[in-house]
Amino acid sequence: MAITRRHLLQGSALAALAPALGLNTGLPAITPALADDAPNGLKWRHGLSTYGEIKYPADFKRYDYVKPDAPKGGVVRLFQPGTYDSFNLVVAGLKGTVAAAVARIYDTLMEASLDEPDTYYGELAEAAAFPDDFSYVIYRLRPGSRWHDGKPVTPEDVIFSFEALKANSPMFSAYYRHIAKAEKIGDRDIKFTFDSPGNRELPMITGQLIILPKHWWEGTDAQGKKRDITASTLEPPLGSGPYRIKEFVAGRSVVLERVKDYWGKDIPIAIGQNNFDELRYEYFRDDTVAREALKADQFDWYNERSAKEWASAYDVPPVREKRLLKELFTVRNQGRMQGWVFNLRRPKFADARLRRAFNYAFDFEEMNRVLSTGEYHRDSSYFDGIPDLMATGLPEGKELEILEAVRDKVPPEVFTTPYKDPVGGTPENVRANLREATRLLKEAGFEIRDRKLVDASGQPFTVEILGNSGDSGMERITLFYKPSLERLGITVNLRAVDTVQYQNRVRDFDFEMVTQVWGQSISPGNEQRDNFGSQAADRTGSNNLPGIKNPAVDAIIEKIIFANSRADQVAAAKALDRVLLWNFYCVPHFNYDKQRYVYWDRFSHPDPLPKYAVAGFPNLWWFDADKAAKLKRS
Repeated sequence: MAITRRHLLQGSALAALAPALGLNTGLPAITPALADDAPNGLKWRHGLSTYGEIKYPADFKRYDYVKPDAPKGGVVRLFQPGTYDSFNLVVAGLKGTVAAAVARIYDTLMEASLDEPDTYYGELAEAAAFPDDFSYVIYRLRPGSRWHDGKPVTPEDVIFSFEALKANSPMFSAYYRHIAKAEKIGDRDIKFTFDSPGNRELPMITGQLIILPKHWWEGTDAQGKKRDITASTLEPPLGSGPYRIKEFVAGRSVVLERVKDYWGKDIPIAIGQNNFDELRYEYFRDDTVAREALKADQFDWYNERSAKEWASAYDVPPVREKRLLKELFTVRNQGRMQGWVFNLRRPKFADARLRRAFNYAFDFEEMNRVLSTGEYHRDSSYFDGIPDLMATGLPEGKELEILEAVRDKVPPEVFTTPYKDPVGGTPENVRANLREATRLLKEAGFEIRDRKLVDASGQPFTVEILGNSGDSGMERITLFYKPSLERLGITVNLRAVDTVQYQNRVRDFDFEMVTQVWGQSISPGNEQRDNFGSQAADRTGSNNLPGIKNPAVDAIIEKIIFANSRADQVAAAKALDRVLLWNFYCVPHFNYDKQRYVYWDRFSHPDPLPKYAVAGFPNLWWFDADKAAKLKRS
């Protein structure tokens, strides 16, 4: 599972880690323990926020949205797609397939609040301090923080983690590119120095650093072999978080157990959370098999990604009797773009007119009607789901100023024509779209010979679309798309491979077209380099699957990262969105503003759930013994 900007090794969320930091002029008082000035005359901050004043004061006891006396206990069985062969998240994206469960054994310096759009409070760190020019940040560790073996978490652990992740993780290498060094400056203080001032995001995203135990990784395993942080491993690693690995069956399951003497169980951000005694992750290679296992009560909680299956696959007694529940949860914390991406490292995809023709061949409206229940809308933005970041109409104001600076490097339509995906759904529209696709292909130097599309040298144009054999839903959509491309004379091969081979091929950019999801946070920043930046295009394991190398994109990304205000950030995000769209780097799919979950009625949660939590499962939920007893009797 990929590391994303806001959700480390957790589902989708694709998508994405932390937001750009805004200077907060209204911070509340500091706790008595931090009343003295921080080093260099700075002031300690117990929380950091992009949007100004933070909600919770320095002496807050817990989040408002939790049930503070939620019962501890019980087991929850969680579905995971695919397989895994490693517990080492440092080399995720380079080696092995990391188990989804492993992120839960670690703490980070700070943790996000779920009822604020972009605010973080101290976890391993009790406070942070930084100067007005954002040239460095200092974090102070909490006294009493410790590893599961009882040893304290130290500045040396923080420095070791930063250096290991930056050196070995493609994602963190890009994400922390502007952190020049980390150094110990006190018994509990670590200073991160940036390579230049002005990056308002860096103090905050530094706090999302996963902290690893230096002494464990530099030690030896049970066989006396020295551990290697650059290699994949199935040795359960040492952590500091609320859970640890209890047992596992490689590739099939992982069981986490709650750490009863977890050092942080009484800190404000942990109250009312992490309530289950055990989290059991069950891996399935096929969604169809997983659905049947769910209905047979082989696991408890399932994220249904298919609208068609949501509507048709659950007419079974447990659902009708309301023992197995179906519930929709609104997504407010992220945006995204999903689509078939072209591998621009292959010369055959160099012409934007050809890529645009592929878009005209996709009849989204008919797909939405036939393969789902018509509830999707088509992606028309790389920030779909975050309205104020989506490019609409024509550029104006600050966005226009940003685009004017790169006018000679972007398609002219950026300034003259609002971006719109072609609309199908009727025979007339489909024919018109295919005619336009044919016109674009001819303009790009292609022609039809013997009902086959050939290039200027007479070579037939073929394309292989790579898929994961465990993702039957995406396979159906690609099969729907294939005949439309063939009507243009394109020879289309669908190649479905197993999860491990799929991940290895995608990681090494060994594909022609493949489905990608770019997750976006409410406040974009440094992660855009890994998504779309030139430096990430040829870096193994990066999120820039298309291989985008566009100086205009690079320049606009820097505008996002170094924005001095939310208004500047929004303008730059819109400019980036517009340039990406008009370069046709992908054929956009579709989006839906809710998550569909099916689960057995043996759990409860706070009501209401916080705005930015989606379902908040399993962190905010608990095992409900009364419900479980009724379920057993029914």
